[in-house]
Amino acid sequence: MAIIKPYKQRDKICKSGHPLNPDRKIDKNDTNKRDKSTIKRLNMYRNFKPTRNKKGEITRSAPFQGRLTSGTVSRIEPNRKWFGNTRVIKQDVLQKFQNEMSNVVKDPYQFVLKQTKLPITLLNESRKKQRSHILEISSYNETFGPTAQRKRPKLAVHSVKDLIDDANKKQDKYNQNDDLDYNQKHGPDMIKDQKYSHDIHFKAGQSRRIWNELYKVLDSSDVIIQVLDARDPIGTRSPSIEKYLKNEKPFKHLIFVLNKCDLVPSWITKRWICILSQEYPTLAFHASITNSFGKGSLIQLLRQFSKLHENRKQISVGFIGYPNVGKSSIINTLRKKKVCKSAPIAGQTKVWQFVTLMKRIFLIDCPGVVQASDPDETDLVLKSIVRVEYIKNPEYHIEELLKRTRTEYIKRHYKIDSWTDYEDFLEQLARKCGKLLKGAVPDIKCAAKMMLNDWQRGKIPYFIKPDIVANTNIEKIEYEKEISKTIKPINQKFDEIEHTNEFVDQDLIDESCDNVHNVDENEWESKESVDSIISDNENEEINVIAPLNPLIETSYPDEAQIEKRLTGKQKRRIDAKKKKNVGKHFYKTTN
Repeated sequence: MAIIKPYKQRDKICKSGHPLNPDRKIDKNDTNKRDKSTIKRLNMYRNFKPTRNKKGEITRSAPFQGRLTSGTVSRIEPNRKWFGNTRVIKQDVLQKFQNEMSNVVKDPYQFVLKQTKLPITLLNESRKKQRSHILEISSYNETFGPTAQRKRPKLAVHSVKDLIDDANKKQDKYNQNDDLDYNQKHGPDMIKDQKYSHDIHFKAGQSRRIWNELYKVLDSSDVIIQVLDARDPIGTRSPSIEKYLKNEKPFKHLIFVLNKCDLVPSWITKRWICILSQEYPTLAFHASITNSFGKGSLIQLLRQFSKLHENRKQISVGFIGYPNVGKSSIINTLRKKKVCKSAPIAGQTKVWQFVTLMKRIFLIDCPGVVQASDPDETDLVLKSIVRVEYIKNPEYHIEELLKRTRTEYIKRHYKIDSWTDYEDFLEQLARKCGKLLKGAVPDIKCAAKMMLNDWQRGKIPYFIKPDIVANTNIEKIEYEKEISKTIKPINQKFDEIEHTNEFVDQDLIDESCDNVHNVDENEWESKESVDSIISDNENEEINVIAPLNPLIETSYPDEAQIEKRLTGKQKRRIDAKKKKNVGKHFYKTTN
């Protein structure tokens, strides 16, 4: 009988670069080669059977089989953990761990990268539900069994006479003007004062296909960016999506991006960032391929997320939000060229789209999604969710438009001095633009569509002011706490935003800083600067406030502060005009 020699090369490390060698050297930057686990799995598929001789004895075991010969007596290493409790923790330590874990989960600037082996789900507090005392209301014997008693059903009426009386009462209370079905059948003149209609165009962004595209993006993304309109951030948020991510996808990162910040004053952007950053990391952004704002800050934040997940080959960033908030424009700005279809109208993006930003960062564009719990047609139109050409009665939405913006902006844009109501304004606008029907009748619908187009394209200034906190020191303390987090909030210089619209003096002044005029002059010489009272971010300035408030002007007497406001081009121009030291005056001498 031949002696079977053991396989000696099994325990040695093979240094070859074969693609099926699990011990080969792989460069960290090379992400195209197979992992060690993948190579072992492929070898298992190929060599899943052991090698046997003619008698059926194993001469070489399979990769997943044991290395000892058959019949070898094995011995378990004596260890204390086989005979006692393991991973025992005291109650106070468990409570401390639970509190720290809950603080990290609730903090938007801290993330749990690696889950522990402990059952963290058991540490969550169970929901306190009120127990239904059904046995006290009706016992088991009274409901089932031979002594069961059938209860009388609850009916609205108990006789035919009561039914007739109830029908007569409903007939007396009936109002034809409140009947939506009747008004819908008998023309649009009857639904002028109604907020609801059955027009399918007002359900844009609510179809099942659009929501399926959204869930594809949510499932494929590691970081989710919710794009908000800086003019109305709360109105363009999606609370149901945020709740879904918090409950179902807590491992995904959510951040806010305030787009179109060039359409609002700088202090409005600051206030909204201070409010929203308490829930999620928030950035200001102006989407433009040639002249953007916040592009470097957003890329810096995405690089931080890629470093948090170094074990992954790449991360995906999904952009979600309402229609016409600028999701595709932000992607084009980051790539500095047009890679996604974008337009200043709603519904341009139909399907999701992958775009490569870097080697490890991919961007995903998503169609705009609208919450179904928003039935007000005027609100949908003024949020730029519905295209103007699809609106049957655009003149009904002009009244609310005139209420939301200042009269000065309307007079300046359309050159109309006065009007009585929205119908009078539309008639004057139609006559001025030459939009007339037969008999020199002004075309009100055409004028209303022109006005709604200007509104949706940002030509008419408007914005919603954030809630003003009385004590600004509270916001400063909260902001200083946020700075010490794992991912630090990126300080943005809001004075570099080039505003598209011109605002009146009342909109340029921060209303929360009315008490600045009552401060003594001695207090301005203290360590706290004007920016610590006006702004939530340190070392930030607002150029638009300085010429309006004389007290703030006196707070910048130093030339160094004035030099900080200058751009790089202005600084180089000043340096070029200075007299240069040449010849014997090259070295400065002092007595």
